[in-house]
Amino acid sequence: MSYYSPSIEKLIESFEKLPTIGHKTAQRLAFYMLDLPLEDVEEFTNSILSAKKNLHFCSKCFNISDTDPCNICSNPKRDQSIICVVEDVRDVIAMERTHEFNGVYHVLHGSISPMNGIGPDDIKIKELLSRIMDGQVKEIILATNPRVEGEATSMYISKIVKPLGVKTTRIARGIPVGGDLEYTDEITLTKALEGRSEI
Repeated sequence: MSYYSPSIEKLIESFEKLPTIGHKTAQRLAFYMLDLPLEDVEEFTNSILSAKKNLHFCSKCFNISDTDPCNICSNPKRDQSIICVVEDVRDVIAMERTHEFNGVYHVLHGSISPMNGIGPDDIKIKELLSRIMDGQVKEIILATNPRVEGEATSMYISKIVKPLGVKTTRIARGIPVGGDLEYTDEITLTKALEGRSEI
Protein backbone atom coordinates (compact mmCIF):
# COMPACT_ATOMS: atom_id res chain seq x y z
CA MET A 1 0.00 0.00 0.00
CA SER A 2 1.34 3.41 -1.00
CA TYR A 3 1.41 6.29 1.50
CA TYR A 4 1.65 8.87 -1.28
CA SER A 5 -0.85 10.31 -3.72
CA PRO A 6 -0.68 8.80 -7.24
CA SER A 7 1.05 11.95 -8.58
CA ILE A 8 3.85 11.77 -6.00
CA GLU A 9 4.16 8.01 -6.46
CA LYS A 10 4.52 8.49 -10.24
CA LEU A 11 7.20 11.16 -9.71
CA ILE A 12 9.15 8.87 -7.36
CA GLU A 13 8.90 6.00 -9.86
CA SER A 14 10.21 8.29 -12.61
CA PHE A 15 13.29 9.21 -10.57
CA GLU A 16 13.87 5.51 -9.76
CA LYS A 17 14.33 4.86 -13.48
CA LEU A 18 17.54 6.93 -13.43
CA PRO A 19 20.81 5.00 -13.00
CA THR A 20 22.07 4.52 -9.43
CA ILE A 21 18.90 6.09 -7.95
CA GLY A 22 17.28 3.92 -5.29
CA HIS A 23 13.87 4.38 -3.70
CA LYS A 24 15.00 6.67 -0.85
CA THR A 25 17.01 8.94 -3.15
CA ALA A 26 14.07 9.04 -5.57
CA GLN A 27 11.81 10.14 -2.69
CA ARG A 28 14.25 12.93 -1.71
CA LEU A 29 14.50 14.14 -5.33
CA ALA A 30 10.72 14.06 -5.77
CA PHE A 31 10.09 16.17 -2.66
CA TYR A 32 12.96 18.49 -3.59
CA MET A 33 11.31 19.13 -6.97
CA LEU A 34 7.93 19.70 -5.29
CA ASP A 35 9.50 22.35 -3.03
CA LEU A 36 10.94 24.31 -5.98
CA PRO A 37 9.09 27.30 -7.45
CA LEU A 38 7.01 26.37 -10.50
CA GLU A 39 9.23 28.44 -12.86
CA ASP A 40 12.34 26.47 -11.74
CA VAL A 41 10.57 23.17 -12.38
CA GLU A 42 9.42 24.40 -15.81
CA GLU A 43 12.98 25.50 -16.66
CA PHE A 44 14.30 22.09 -15.58
CA THR A 45 11.75 20.12 -17.62
CA ASN A 46 12.20 22.42 -20.64
CA SER A 47 15.98 21.90 -20.58
CA ILE A 48 15.46 18.11 -20.66
CA LEU A 49 12.93 18.39 -23.52
CA SER A 50 15.18 20.79 -25.44
CA ALA A 51 18.21 18.50 -25.11
CA LYS A 52 16.15 15.50 -26.20
CA LYS A 53 14.75 17.34 -29.25
CA ASN A 54 17.84 19.27 -30.39
CA LEU A 55 20.73 16.91 -29.76
CA HIS A 56 21.67 14.25 -32.31
CA PHE A 57 24.75 12.30 -33.35
CA CYS A 58 27.38 13.92 -35.57
CA SER A 59 27.31 12.11 -38.92
CA LYS A 60 31.11 12.05 -38.97
CA CYS A 61 32.31 11.10 -35.47
CA PHE A 62 29.01 10.10 -33.76
CA ASN A 63 29.55 12.48 -30.85
CA ILE A 64 26.36 14.07 -29.50
CA SER A 65 25.86 17.60 -30.78
CA ASP A 66 23.45 20.44 -31.61
CA THR A 67 25.07 20.75 -35.06
CA ASP A 68 26.13 18.39 -37.84
CA PRO A 69 29.04 18.07 -38.16
CA CYS A 70 29.80 18.70 -34.49
CA ASN A 71 31.94 21.65 -33.35
CA ILE A 72 35.03 19.41 -33.01
CA CYS A 73 34.80 17.89 -36.51
CA SER A 74 34.08 21.29 -38.09
CA ASN A 75 36.89 23.10 -36.26
CA PRO A 76 39.62 23.95 -38.83
CA LYS A 77 42.23 24.06 -36.05
CA ARG A 78 41.73 20.36 -35.23
CA ASP A 79 44.08 17.84 -36.85
CA GLN A 80 41.77 15.68 -38.98
CA SER A 81 44.57 13.16 -39.61
CA ILE A 82 44.55 11.88 -36.00
CA ILE A 83 41.43 10.11 -34.73
CA CYS A 84 40.99 9.19 -31.07
CA VAL A 85 38.60 6.23 -30.80
CA VAL A 86 36.47 6.12 -27.65
CA GLU A 87 33.56 3.98 -26.48
CA ASP A 88 31.17 6.66 -25.24
CA VAL A 89 30.25 10.31 -25.72
CA ARG A 90 31.28 11.00 -22.09
CA ASP A 91 34.80 9.79 -22.94
CA VAL A 92 35.13 12.65 -25.47
CA ILE A 93 34.41 15.13 -22.68
CA ALA A 94 36.97 13.42 -20.43
CA MET A 95 39.65 13.63 -23.15
CA GLU A 96 38.80 17.25 -23.96
CA ARG A 97 39.32 18.23 -20.31
CA THR A 98 43.02 17.42 -20.68
CA HIS A 99 43.47 20.22 -23.28
CA GLU A 100 46.24 18.00 -24.76
CA PHE A 101 44.53 16.36 -27.72
CA ASN A 102 44.10 18.40 -30.91
CA GLY A 103 42.83 15.72 -33.26
CA VAL A 104 39.28 14.50 -33.81
CA TYR A 105 37.25 11.67 -32.31
CA HIS A 106 35.28 8.61 -33.27
CA VAL A 107 32.66 7.39 -30.80
CA LEU A 108 31.98 3.66 -31.05
CA HIS A 109 28.87 3.70 -28.84
CA GLY A 110 29.91 0.56 -27.01
CA SER A 111 32.52 -2.16 -27.03
CA ILE A 112 32.71 -5.71 -28.31
CA SER A 113 31.19 -8.01 -25.71
CA PRO A 114 30.26 -11.51 -26.91
CA MET A 115 28.84 -12.30 -23.45
CA ASN A 116 26.27 -9.54 -23.98
CA GLY A 117 25.71 -10.35 -27.64
CA ILE A 118 27.56 -7.25 -28.89
CA GLY A 119 29.77 -7.88 -31.90
CA PRO A 120 31.79 -5.60 -34.22
CA ASP A 121 28.71 -4.90 -36.37
CA ASP A 122 26.79 -3.57 -33.35
CA ILE A 123 29.13 -0.61 -32.77
CA LYS A 124 30.50 2.09 -35.12
CA ILE A 125 33.55 0.18 -36.46
CA LYS A 126 32.42 0.16 -40.12
CA GLU A 127 31.97 3.91 -39.95
CA LEU A 128 35.52 4.26 -38.55
CA LEU A 129 36.90 2.22 -41.45
CA SER A 130 35.09 4.39 -43.96
CA ARG A 131 36.73 7.49 -42.42
CA ILE A 132 40.14 5.85 -42.74
CA MET A 133 39.56 4.95 -46.40
CA ASP A 134 39.65 8.59 -47.52
CA GLY A 135 43.45 8.48 -47.16
CA GLN A 136 43.72 11.50 -44.84
CA VAL A 137 44.11 9.60 -41.56
CA LYS A 138 47.68 9.06 -40.32
CA GLU A 139 47.06 7.78 -36.80
CA ILE A 140 44.33 6.06 -34.83
CA ILE A 141 44.59 6.39 -31.03
CA LEU A 142 42.64 3.65 -29.31
CA ALA A 143 41.29 5.06 -26.05
CA THR A 144 38.81 2.37 -25.12
CA ASN A 145 38.26 1.65 -21.43
CA PRO A 146 40.84 -0.68 -19.82
CA ARG A 147 38.44 -3.56 -19.25
CA VAL A 148 38.20 -6.91 -21.01
CA GLU A 149 35.64 -5.53 -23.50
CA GLY A 150 37.65 -2.38 -24.18
CA GLU A 151 40.84 -4.38 -24.71
CA ALA A 152 39.05 -6.80 -27.05
CA THR A 153 37.66 -3.87 -29.03
CA SER A 154 41.10 -2.24 -29.31
CA MET A 155 42.71 -5.49 -30.46
CA TYR A 156 39.98 -6.05 -33.06
CA ILE A 157 40.30 -2.51 -34.46
CA SER A 158 44.11 -2.65 -34.54
CA LYS A 159 44.01 -5.92 -36.50
CA ILE A 160 41.77 -4.47 -39.21
CA VAL A 161 43.41 -1.01 -39.34
CA LYS A 162 47.11 -1.96 -39.38
CA PRO A 163 46.99 -3.58 -42.85
CA LEU A 164 45.67 -0.24 -44.17
CA GLY A 165 49.02 1.39 -43.32
CA VAL A 166 47.64 3.65 -40.61
CA LYS A 167 49.66 4.03 -37.41
CA THR A 168 47.66 2.50 -34.56
CA THR A 169 48.42 3.43 -30.96
CA ARG A 170 46.84 2.62 -27.62
CA ILE A 171 46.77 5.11 -24.75
CA ALA A 172 49.17 4.17 -21.96
CA ARG A 173 48.05 2.29 -18.90
CA GLY A 174 47.92 5.30 -16.61
CA ILE A 175 44.20 4.59 -16.22
CA PRO A 176 43.34 1.97 -13.60
CA VAL A 177 42.11 -1.37 -14.93
CA GLY A 178 38.36 -1.57 -14.46
CA GLY A 179 38.06 2.24 -14.49
CA ASP A 180 36.19 4.49 -16.92
CA LEU A 181 37.65 7.45 -18.81
CA GLU A 182 34.68 9.50 -17.66
CA TYR A 183 35.88 9.36 -14.03
CA THR A 184 39.62 9.69 -14.66
CA ASP A 185 41.37 12.92 -13.69
CA GLU A 186 42.98 15.21 -16.29
CA ILE A 187 46.61 14.52 -15.24
CA THR A 188 46.20 10.75 -15.55
CA LEU A 189 44.54 11.15 -18.95
CA THR A 190 47.31 13.51 -20.11
CA LYS A 191 49.98 11.01 -19.07
CA ALA A 192 48.06 8.21 -20.76
CA LEU A 193 47.95 10.22 -24.01
CA GLU A 194 51.65 11.12 -23.82
CA GLY A 195 52.66 7.51 -23.11
CA ARG A 196 50.56 5.87 -25.82
CA SER A 197 52.33 3.06 -27.67
CA GLU A 198 51.98 1.49 -31.07
CA ILE A 199 50.22 -1.89 -31.16
